[in-house]
Formats: sequence, structure tokens, C-alpha cells
Amino acid sequence: MSKVDKSEQQRLSVFKTYKLYVGGKFPRSESGRVYEVSDSKGKWLANAPLSSRKDARDAVVAARKAFGAWSGATAYNRGQVLYRVAEMLEGRKSQFVHEVADAEGLSKSKANELVEATIDRWVWYAGWTDKIAQVVGGGNPVAGPYFNLSSPEPTGVVTVLAPQESSFLGLVSVIAPVIATGNTAIVIASERSPLPALSLGEVLATSDLPGGVVNVLSGRTAEIAAPLASHQDVNAIDLAGADDVLAKELEIAAADNLKRVLRPQPVDDWRATPGLGRMTAFLETKTVWHPTGSLGASGSSY
Repeated sequence: MSKVDKSEQQRLSVFKTYKLYVGGKFPRSESGRVYEVSDSKGKWLANAPLSSRKDARDAVVAARKAFGAWSGATAYNRGQVLYRVAEMLEGRKSQFVHEVADAEGLSKSKANELVEATIDRWVWYAGWTDKIAQVVGGGNPVAGPYFNLSSPEPTGVVTVLAPQESSFLGLVSVIAPVIATGNTAIVIASERSPLPALSLGEVLATSDLPGGVVNVLSGRTAEIAAPLASHQDVNAIDLAGADDVLAKELEIAAADNLKRVLRPQPVDDWRATPGLGRMTAFLETKTVWHPTGSLGASGSSY
């Protein structure tokens, strides 16, 4: 056997270290804690960061800092940025196929179908960024010498509890509508299958998405969600990944500063066309009134 063959046999694999994604950076959990992530058969896959309350508060600070520039960007620009994320996902498709197959106990072909559907879902939302205002906004008929226009605006900082059972397609289906409409997001990854979410953070970091627009935390869903539900600088919360008991507790906590709350809704198939509900759930409507002057037979006085 040659020396080359011996060295190849002695080589050790480089195990991937998964980290949080907060403010465009990859910190370890402030607590230094991790927890074991296993595949559907109980085989160890990796150690994921076990986020603390401090990590959650740091994510809120990052999301609030990023909100002004992201919400102030043109809808067309946000669409370009989201499309760039889809390009990056396409380039790393094989990695996500592997992670989704392990997380959900699927064959490679089934996992490939889910990953392709996930990329398509991201592109779908990218296309809506500069169209949603025309659908949910517009001019209102009024009786008098004035007109008014209603237009949607982002709610602000949104906490998103990712679905527990759909590690990638469900994840993107709850993140993309939040940021497509100009909000910033703090995402709590699936507790059982967090690896696709943590890898998504790596994609976002290498795309054109500004740091802080999406922040990804992993760990115990209830432990991380509690301080975020009661946080005074969080404007809304999507409870997609909460069970009924946890959802009720978080909804009560969220009422303290009148957060918008999207309660868990059963989803039979995440591949179905999602509709506009998750985009409109985190939009506020601004109506502007403008006088037209006195109107007579000759028209406006202007």
C-alpha cells in the first residue's frame, strides 16, 4: 500500500460546528450550552447551540437595529435580495437534501422534492414583495372634497416559532412572508430538527440580506419563546411551532404590549400554495387623507 493510501485511511472527518445566526454573525450560545440532535432513527447528527434568554434579547436588539433600513428599502430591492437567497439555496441544494433526509427520515429523492419545493417557495415570496401593496392597498371611495389612500406597512420585529415537523419547507414558509413585507424576524428553529434552520443562516449571511433581518436561534422552544413573547420591543409573534398549551401561555404574555399574534393553524401539506395570509398577518394599514378643494361643475379649484 502506498504512503498516499495510508494517509487517506488515517484522515479524520471534519465535523460541522453549528452556531446561532444573530445580527449577521455566528455566535455560540451565551450560555455555552449545546444539546444533541439525532436523526429519525436516533443516530447522533450534531450538537446544536442551546440558546439562552440572553441570546433571545440579543436577537431582538439585532432585529430592531436592522428594521429601519430593511423596511425603508424599496419593495423591488427586497425582491432582488430574496431572489438572491434563492440562488444561494439552489447552489447548496445537496447539503439541504442531506439534512432534510436525516431530519425527517426521508429518502434522498423525497428530500430532494421537498428542498426544491422550498426553493420555489422562497422565489414565490420574492415575487410578491412589490405586488402585495397593490393587492391589499388602494384608494378608498369617500363622500367629500378629499380622497384617501390606504397602504400596507410592516409591523416591526416578529418572533417566529418554526414548525416542529417540517424542518425546511415549513421553516421557509413562515420566515419568507415576514421579511418579504419589510419586517425583521427572530426565528426559533424546530427543537427536534434545527440543523436546516442553522444552515439557512449560513446562506443568508452570504447573500445580500442585511445582518439582523433574520436571526436564527436553536434550543428549547418554550424556554426561548417565553422571554420573546413578553419582550416589549417585539411587535408580533407567529406561534406556528407551538402546541396548544404553549400557544396559550405565549398569547397571554404577548398581550402585555398588544403584540399581533398568529395562532397555530393546522397545515396538512406545506407544499400547497400558501396564499397571502402570512404576509397580511404582519402588516399594518396606513391611510392618508388629502383635500382636493371644492369641486363644482368646472372641476377642482386647484
